Amino acid sequence: MPAGGGRVIVAPFGRFTEGRVPDPGIAALFSREHRWQARLDVEAALALAEADAGLVPVEAAKAIALTARLEKLDIKRVLAATTEASHPLVPLIEEFARVVGTQHGGWVHWGATTQNVTQTADVLVLREAHARIKALVGDVLRAGAAQARRSARLPLAGRTHSQHAVPITFGFKVAAWLDELVAHADRLERVEDRLFCVLMGGAVGTFASFGSAGRAVEAGVARRLGLHPMRVPSRAINDGIVEYVLVLAQIAGTIGKIAKDVYALMQPEFGEAFEPIPPGTVGSSTMPHKRNPQLVLDMLTMSAELRALAAPALESMLHDHEANGAMTALLEDVSASATVLAGDMLARLDVVLAGLELDGERMRANLRLSAGMIGSESLMLALGEKIGRQRAHEVVYDAAQKAAVTDTPFLDLLTQDPVVMGTFTVEEVRGLLDPTGYLGRSVQIAEGMAALAQGVAARLSDGPARVSEPGPGA
Repeated sequence: MPAGGGRVIVAPFGRFTEGRVPDPGIAALFSREHRWQARLDVEAALALAEADAGLVPVEAAKAIALTARLEKLDIKRVLAATTEASHPLVPLIEEFARVVGTQHGGWVHWGATTQNVTQTADVLVLREAHARIKALVGDVLRAGAAQARRSARLPLAGRTHSQHAVPITFGFKVAAWLDELVAHADRLERVEDRLFCVLMGGAVGTFASFGSAGRAVEAGVARRLGLHPMRVPSRAINDGIVEYVLVLAQIAGTIGKIAKDVYALMQPEFGEAFEPIPPGTVGSSTMPHKRNPQLVLDMLTMSAELRALAAPALESMLHDHEANGAMTALLEDVSASATVLAGDMLARLDVVLAGLELDGERMRANLRLSAGMIGSESLMLALGEKIGRQRAHEVVYDAAQKAAVTDTPFLDLLTQDPVVMGTFTVEEVRGLLDPTGYLGRSVQIAEGMAALAQGVAARLSDGPARVSEPGPGA
């Protein structure tokens, strides 16, 4: 996202699934026009703050603030001047000053440097996008909470290393997704104090161009824009924005994991859960039977794209000396692209979670695939209480491994074992191997996580972005 335009390097040709999901409205925030308006908002706040500090005539500041609307400017004139001057901000400032008029236009952009305006304006845009991201996370948490409640008691094969482990419920699986999403909600809130900062220290951050009024000007701009000052207003400090990209990358990791789970469960070999597939959706141009995953594939693609932005975000911290335009431009592109991707992913995740179709019968059938071996831990622990854990593990292990490589059922091998039969009856062994009797706290965890997610979703809906008190030296 270069400083002079609205380029966002994500899905330049769009995605064919866009008609299936609501537009999060985030990409539009990074349009050239919206970002230019944000820059005018910063210029207006600067002029008014400088008037309060006695640096700019009050009448000039009022005229600047009243004129700071993009529709009052000649956009074609700005674009032409940008081509000629090859500068990201000066043509906009010159056109703005022209429209303000000769009497007061000379006070536009007084004492500020380009990055003071462009970065502060981009933070304003990020704040708008951030509000939508939090709202989307809230929507996802509500959809996930409802899904966790509905499936809290639905038995499912727990799988580790892609093999049957011990039984869980589908609600427990959803609870694991929700736990990470709740943590991300907390991260989104905690980053706000470091993200929503005004950069208004002049050429290198020393306030030299503002004289003794520097901190007062900074505080005035911050107050008017709903931001807060930086402790050190250096143009080389960008860790708050970098942190935001890293939080979004973590969200992308969670969404990618969820998408991977659903993608696998949609395979005919599993057939346990499916993203919603509206009537008329075409899976293949040549295979009419195909009901392909689409939204989860989008999520996997976007997750990879966003996570890949973590490295360049970190790279952008390597300013040399007091500022490096390459690092600034890099982070502008990365932060915009990451935010748009996060919104698009969350919109798809909401649709998937809200409409996730579950096949309980297939889940129960898949539990039976290992012919009772998914209950081996339950049996081993019960047997271990009588003969010791290690000896019990050896007995159950021998039977399970033999069942895996022969045609003899696991239960038959157990009933032929003198140690097992000397401890339990056949019915007791059957009960210990019953997956529905070995769900642990799956139900309680699912219901508890659903309640927590619902509460966090409500908080996200109610709570505005936080602004901390000004830093030292204000």
